[in-house]
Amino acid sequence: MRNTLILGSSPNVTMARDWPRAPFDTIVAINNAHAVRPDWDVMIHPHDFPADRVPVPSGAQRIITESDFVPAQNAYGGFVYAGATMAFTAAYWALHALTPRVIGMFGCDMVYPAAGPTHFYGTGTPDPLRPDITLQSLEAKSARLMIHAAMQDCAMVNLSTAPSRLTFPRARRDGAAGQPPAAFNARLASQAIATEAELNYIIPSGRYWEHLSRFDAKSLRDLDALWLAAAGLDARKVA
Repeated sequence: MRNTLILGSSPNVTMARDWPRAPFDTIVAINNAHAVRPDWDVMIHPHDFPADRVPVPSGAQRIITESDFVPAQNAYGGFVYAGATMAFTAAYWALHALTPRVIGMFGCDMVYPAAGPTHFYGTGTPDPLRPDITLQSLEAKSARLMIHAAMQDCAMVNLSTAPSRLTFPRARRDGAAGQPPAAFNARLASQAIATEAELNYIIPSGRYWEHLSRFDAKSLRDLDALWLAAAGLDARKVA
């Protein structure tokens, strides 16, 4: 079974520079996080990532772009339901391509201070906080991802000790491999999946922003609440 580490760009991600690879078999770096440590296996980035920041792969390293991750995310319902952030996209790609036993996320907390560095490389754009119909609740999208992972016997864990919008259980790096998949309400999860099928907000190209007139914000909020309930979370008590 493979254990996957996904690195984001939060200021605390630099703590991972000196981590031993164990217990992780694969390291996935999102965008600029490839600079955190040179032994990354996969670097994943969106279409608008600056070309001069894309590293040159060495050995078995590979670059993953939308031609790879759009079909993967579509396999889990598409961007409108899954949430259009690279943190969630990287995880869905890993679920699809690597079939891991554990996915540990670090530096993906999606909490941005009002002052000081917002990213490990300085100040950047707090992309997950942008006004976007797919991101009305980062917590709900996190819960959805956690449940989809559990459905294929994979545990999602948050390796950060910082404030976080992720709803995954916290875990230590050296204890991550022993984490069980999340418990969830199967009836409510099935209801959420059925609701998604009824709404039919699938955009095969992944470019959902070209079809915004198709989507109803309230329907998506109700769906978010259903995923939170399936994960045992109260929509009134999350940010």
